[in-house]
Amino acid sequence: MRPSTGWDADLARSIIAEHVARPGAALPILHALQAEFGCISEPAVRLVAEALNVSRADVHGVVSFYHDFRAEPAGRHVLQICRAEACQAVGGAALARDLLDRLGIAWGETTADGRLTVEPIYCLGLCACAPAALLDGEPAGRLKPGMLEALVEAAA
Repeated sequence: MRPSTGWDADLARSIIAEHVARPGAALPILHALQAEFGCISEPAVRLVAEALNVSRADVHGVVSFYHDFRAEPAGRHVLQICRAEACQAVGGAALARDLLDRLGIAWGETTADGRLTVEPIYCLGLCACAPAALLDGEPAGRLKPGMLEALVEAAA
């Protein structure tokens, strides 16, 4: 599902209400909110905390602990580059650094045009195809110089 374009507190309350009675409701609620809005904003944190009768700090702790959640919307495309040992051992770190330098961003940031967010990920389970990455959830392996750039350009 593609995230909606803006915050809607009533819609967020409806999403929360769908999941609040479930055991361990926090994660299903947060996943559903992020799927709808593209991130877990501060207003969302407040609503979740209120619905679950926990502190905002508790909800923030969950959001900041899990790498799948973000506090700001991602770019139109998300490139996750593996930072685990197998990928780094075969040149993944240099490939990532070259791409980040070319784009003028750091890990977790989005390009100025909002087109691409680059995130670190720790082991995709593609060690035999290292270095590896995911572009919008699609795996790419055996990356060589220029291949990350080509993936990014193809996604434009």
